Amino acid sequence: MYRYNPIDQQLVNDRVEQYRNQTQRFLAGELSEEAFLPLRLMNGLYIQRQAPMLRIAIPYGLLASYQLRKLADITEKFDKGYGHFTTRTNIQLNWVKLEEVPDILAELATVQMHAIQTSGNCIRNTTTDPYAGVNTAEIADPRPYCEIIRQWSTFHPEFTFLPRKFKIAVIGSKEDRSASMLHDIGLHIVKNDKGDIGFEVVVGGGLGRTPMIGKVICEFLEPKHLLSYLDAILRVYNLYGRRDNKYKARIKILVDSMGKDEFAKLVDDAWHGTADIKGSKDGELTLTNAQIDYAKSFFTTPNYQEFSQDELRKIDENLQKQLAKNRDFANWYTHNTKNHKQNGYRIVNISLKPFLKIAGDVTATQMRVIAELADNYSFSEIRATHHQNLLLSDVKLSDLFDVWQTLAKYDLARANIGTLTDIIACPGFDYCSLANASTLNIVDKINQQFDDLDFVYDLGDIRLNMSGCMNACAHHHVGDIGILGVDKKGEHWYQISIGGSSKEDAKLGKILGKAVSADDVAITLDRILHVYLEQRMPDELFSDTVERIGVEPFKERVYASY
Repeated sequence: MYRYNPIDQQLVNDRVEQYRNQTQRFLAGELSEEAFLPLRLMNGLYIQRQAPMLRIAIPYGLLASYQLRKLADITEKFDKGYGHFTTRTNIQLNWVKLEEVPDILAELATVQMHAIQTSGNCIRNTTTDPYAGVNTAEIADPRPYCEIIRQWSTFHPEFTFLPRKFKIAVIGSKEDRSASMLHDIGLHIVKNDKGDIGFEVVVGGGLGRTPMIGKVICEFLEPKHLLSYLDAILRVYNLYGRRDNKYKARIKILVDSMGKDEFAKLVDDAWHGTADIKGSKDGELTLTNAQIDYAKSFFTTPNYQEFSQDELRKIDENLQKQLAKNRDFANWYTHNTKNHKQNGYRIVNISLKPFLKIAGDVTATQMRVIAELADNYSFSEIRATHHQNLLLSDVKLSDLFDVWQTLAKYDLARANIGTLTDIIACPGFDYCSLANASTLNIVDKINQQFDDLDFVYDLGDIRLNMSGCMNACAHHHVGDIGILGVDKKGEHWYQISIGGSSKEDAKLGKILGKAVSADDVAITLDRILHVYLEQRMPDELFSDTVERIGVEPFKERVYASY
């Protein structure tokens, strides 16, 4: 877990008081709306359709139980008793009062939390694999490097006003659970032929109006050069990125326009030093082994219980009996728990996608329940995921049934992780001032259409993402099935694409055809899925079937009655 030192704490405390003064001046009419805008954005405050929204940073998705309890208290005191987890593993409060935001920030500071750089044209929250440190296929734990990036990027004076917002993801295994190929920078921990650990560096990914998959510009970067190389990338972007058009200001546009090779050359020149940009390689940003080890010290291995083979056999026998006796528990175990690197333990995913409720929302009561479960069963840690869920990373096999019972009691045990109903969805038109169409009502219709668990499970792993506008906050471009809300003369319509992926094989989905009405979305999905069921080969996933047969068979079925 990351830890503040006294300087960190003082910086955050000072920022709270600074923003309190700025808010008071704005409310007194001493600051214009134009002058206040960048100040509130730097502190995570947006003005949405219904009320101000505050986005709170959760560094690389990691929460301590006491922090989650504090969030629960804040939602009850300053909001409507719930929070909303995002694809960047942050949490948003959708009903705050502008004048009370400084008080919220002061409360957050008491538990080493803040809203700094959750908005604005700066380096945002670095994200990672939610299974980091417990993943059986991990090359190395990416979290220490996320922490190093966090310390370097927070309050960075040169990168506070970039051409546009900037996002970084770090993963430690081949399997990508953080959509790293869709980030401004994706860092993949790899091993070279000598067995040394380094980073494959990907740049220029992003969605929105111009979706692009990131491109590799460095196949192996030594860990000691991590910050100096990132610094070179950011300085090239800061110098050459467009500022005349915000829709063309992201680094993906720069990389695409000049080509990845030319961009990589500029970065290399900046890294080593040119007439335009002073080089940073082997300078003060070079990481020492001591600095890397210090970051690693934040993420020590928990005090796992060691089980003998006889003990593991007995635990497994008891677990199998529980699974055989209770189908709901068996479904949950199959879909919501994953292998753990430590014998006798399991990763537990907590679904924030309950039936007919908003994806990613969690109530204050549920937060406290999850915090209590973390204290009792998972070393007091909770993790947020890119898919708008939470997880307990270290649960004993012998405790799974008790954990499931508690989660089920509080509507947190829907056995749908990785299935069609594990939907990523933005808040849409009901909340967001940028949205063109509603999303929440469509999610409800989809849930109602696909309420047969046997049917949903038969579909296998499938990713459904839905955005209410082209900003693509829900990553609709890279869903196995993507839905984009569009406005047509005041009516909400929905464009559907298939064949996308945000994983290690990242690719953009292909649009089927014209948009369908709100009433037709669920039945359109049903037609798409029945084509898959009819056409799939044994053990073939939806993505594989689309890749093999193409879009046309799906398109023909969907539009046959139009």
